[in-house]
Amino acid sequence: MTTVTTADGFDPARLEEVVSGLAERKGFSGTVRVTRHGEPVFSRALGMASRRWSIPNTCDTRFRVASVSKMFTAVAVLQLVEHEHVRLDDALVGFVKDHMPQLDSRVTIHHALTMTSGIGDWFEEGSDDWEAEWAALTSSHPLYLLRSNKDYLPLFAGKKPHFPPGERHLYNGAGYILLGLLIESVTGRSFEEVIADDVFARAGMSGAGFPALDDLGPDTAEGYLSTADSPTPYRTNHYATTPGAAADGGATCTAADLTAFAHALRYGRLLNEETTRLALTPQVDERAEKVRGYRWMYGFGLTHILDDEGTIVRWGHTGEEDGVSARLYHYPQQDLDVAVLGNISWCAGDMGWAIHDALVGN
Repeated sequence: MTTVTTADGFDPARLEEVVSGLAERKGFSGTVRVTRHGEPVFSRALGMASRRWSIPNTCDTRFRVASVSKMFTAVAVLQLVEHEHVRLDDALVGFVKDHMPQLDSRVTIHHALTMTSGIGDWFEEGSDDWEAEWAALTSSHPLYLLRSNKDYLPLFAGKKPHFPPGERHLYNGAGYILLGLLIESVTGRSFEEVIADDVFARAGMSGAGFPALDDLGPDTAEGYLSTADSPTPYRTNHYATTPGAAADGGATCTAADLTAFAHALRYGRLLNEETTRLALTPQVDERAEKVRGYRWMYGFGLTHILDDEGTIVRWGHTGEEDGVSARLYHYPQQDLDVAVLGNISWCAGDMGWAIHDALVGN
């Protein structure tokens, strides 16, 4: 199904050419949505939501978004900061001591949000041999047991830290797991309830939620892995990723939900003016070198890319797990939001960069 919408001053013809061409070459399966000034200007759905039942993706299909969900956790924590329930420089262990009493008392909420804590991760995504390490992890720790934040604790609670808190940035999901437990400790409510009420509802994300992988409702895409040694070219991700969502990833959304979140965040529907400004401010370099000509910085659940003048070109987050590939980007200079949701492993990255190049003129 294809739905294309135009708005004054924006011609979607170039995007149509880029999206259709790349989808044909790469076999993209999912949805693409672009909004300008909060209004939809381009929507496209491609591929199959269910190959088993021959159900195509539509612009209203819901997808798992993996680590894109870290943005929701970060906003919920900043809401607690805004209401003075916690401070960014508070020691994180004070809120999670029942779960991880051995956590270094120097690790603060700020460190966890910006991934500068240095603590060991439940899975070290930056490993040079991550595929082999993922296989080892899944063989020793059945994924079907990982259904809530506390279920991840045995995977990292006993690990040695990589470096002292605050020394540098290192991508880290364990810190966000602990932030989820902090949210529950401070609010007395489940993590899922807090995000649903204080983020999804306030942002107008009517299709967003936390269904488990083995409890998917209607209008939700199945995730697929491509295979080279199977009678069929794809298999589902039911045995390849975690069934339940956690604070470091796993929510389910439509593309419209994600662009609604980006709009709500920057226009103060989730945080007040001061905290919104803080939420959208880069905090730490992700790496020393430039990538694709940009400086990369991490903030509070957001990756920012900056040009040579230090201007933010784009902020947002990526999400990848087996059978799930997602991107949410906001372009401040053009006031454009881009959501790319895919249900085949690794399919959103090329699409996201193709759209980026079309939008910024590279």
